[in-house]
Amino acid sequence: MSELSFEQMLDETFKTIRNGEVVEGTVIDVKEDQIILNIDYKADGIITRNEYSNDQNLDLRTVAHPGDTMEAKVLKLNDGDGQVLLTYKRLAADKGNKRLEEAFENKEVLTAKVNQVLDGGLSVIVEEARVFIPASLVSDTYEKDLTKYQDQEIEFVITEFNPRRRRVIGDRKQLLVAKKEEMKKELFERIHAGDVVEGTIKNVTDFGAFIDLGGADGLLHISEMSWGRVENPKKVFKAGEKITVLIKEINGDKIALSLKFEDQNPWLNASEKYAVGNVVEGKIARMTDFGAFIELEPGVDALLHVSQISRAHVDKPSDVLSVGQTIEAYCKSSRFQRRRKENQPEHESS
Repeated sequence: MSELSFEQMLDETFKTIRNGEVVEGTVIDVKEDQIILNIDYKADGIITRNEYSNDQNLDLRTVAHPGDTMEAKVLKLNDGDGQVLLTYKRLAADKGNKRLEEAFENKEVLTAKVNQVLDGGLSVIVEEARVFIPASLVSDTYEKDLTKYQDQEIEFVITEFNPRRRRVIGDRKQLLVAKKEEMKKELFERIHAGDVVEGTIKNVTDFGAFIDLGGADGLLHISEMSWGRVENPKKVFKAGEKITVLIKEINGDKIALSLKFEDQNPWLNASEKYAVGNVVEGKIARMTDFGAFIELEPGVDALLHVSQISRAHVDKPSDVLSVGQTIEAYCKSSRFQRRRKENQPEHESS
């Protein structure tokens, strides 16, 4: 029987390993950018920083120490320097993919941190396995700039799982839609016409403002913004502001809101405040050829006829008066009546 060479004896002494095999080893040295393992093989195993984590700034001395035991997957039996190239990251990714597969099959809601904002969406890491969330599935509303999600923890579900094609798709949108539907249901069960509620101004338009009531939006029409006249809602209200509103009407899933609170109704005591003979003060709101309309208070206008402006003859109100001017006058006559549609008193004086 021939004698075995040193290399043959060495090969028989240590176990045999193959590419792709998972091995266990003991950390014998750690540097900033690599971990050296004794894997009971004729050569030591090396895990570089790139094969440990996606974090290029990670100092491996903070995560591994001599004497630690860890598992890794074999990438190459010889890295060119006689050492075995190992990967911890890809082994963790395999385990992560198994976790994602279970979540996909069970429709489980996952939580993970956004590690990268891409042109077409977000990338998140679940146990070293990557999930891509397309921009169209990030939110239930269009968002042009996704950078605010960087390093933020978000919830999502896996809607497509195909790791062989490196296609693992997450969906955050459906969770937001489902949550809003639940909030909407709870809101409509809770609110009634006549309730006073708090909301947040979501959007302001020329005809009104949309108020987020926490589950559904209500419309505050320009005609309901004040007992007085509002010319431009955008000059009065700003998106993001908190506001207390009255629920005027609920029709299906549409909510009509108002700021015309009954205890602030200027017509409640108008017959006493603006009785014939009373001297009143007001601001000129607008003018016509036949007279000037005086705002006595928000919601109450009176007509100062051109014939009553001065003892001297006045051709046009604008000859002697100007919009915004404050004047005093006395009530010559008053008439109050209820409007059928709005159930609101009307004041005319001359």
